[in-house]
Amino acid sequence: MPQSGVGESDGAVNSVGAVDPVSAPDAAGRPRRTTRRFPLFTRDTARPEGGGRAAPGGAPAPARQWPILAVLSAVGLGLLLTALDVFRVGTVLIGAALLAGAVLRWVMPDVGMLAVRSRFTDIVTYGFLGLAIVLLALMIQPDPLLKTPFLQDILHFTVAE
Repeated sequence: MPQSGVGESDGAVNSVGAVDPVSAPDAAGRPRRTTRRFPLFTRDTARPEGGGRAAPGGAPAPARQWPILAVLSAVGLGLLLTALDVFRVGTVLIGAALLAGAVLRWVMPDVGMLAVRSRFTDIVTYGFLGLAIVLLALMIQPDPLLKTPFLQDILHFTVAE
């Protein structure tokens, strides 16, 4: 029998009324996955590994999400310092906040909303971006704290005089 104009039903009908062609009913009539392909419509997504609360469930929401609040607060302070013309200190603080996020993601089993992807991907992403921002902040002109001789050679090679 057709379901909402979809045609004959070989598989399971979900709550939207669409037929999931990769499901087949078992002996009790419940849909059973027959292949590893994804269904036509998904109902929810899996939480990333470590995406649980960072504090007990009875704690208020800010206490449960303190890791991301700490990282975002440090980034916000770095942006404020950058806007107040303390550019190098502000950008180093932004990079250090991302590096702290990578360390929190590595050390803590549950970090709440700081967990976006898999643990490995989050650590690599936060660490790479944080390190890049810190290194670039240390090379800011005038009077860079980190001097890279090859960068000057590359600049002279690409810009003709």
